[in-house]
Amino acid sequence: MNKPIENRIDTIFIHVSDLERSIQWYSNLLGIEVLKTNHTGPIYTFNMGENRPGLTLDNHCLDEDYTFIPSNQPLFIFSCTDIEEAFLHVSSMGVEMVTDIIRYTDLSEFSFKDPDGNILMVCTCFS
Repeated sequence: MNKPIENRIDTIFIHVSDLERSIQWYSNLLGIEVLKTNHTGPIYTFNMGENRPGLTLDNHCLDEDYTFIPSNQPLFIFSCTDIEEAFLHVSSMGVEMVTDIIRYTDLSEFSFKDPDGNILMVCTCFS
């Protein structure tokens, strides 16, 4: 089989309007240290761990005709082991919650908005 595209994801892009604010916010959300000090753009990538896709914030500062439109559905899922603790952490950040914790037989999840209104989800799976 011809395989011109690798079956992996190298980074996930989140489009933001204010790169510096978003870097600090995602750093706080994820407990990840910010590695450099000059954040003019267009991108900043968080290392999410070995063999995992990066999380890249993109402010499109070099795109003259770009219009920012936040995602109105969850872009992806952040994992957690304790959904209650994760919900308290996110709630304490003063974000707009989209859902409370929703519990299913094999997983629990909740959704919220980042500072730009992009919807994100946190999930824990029971296996």
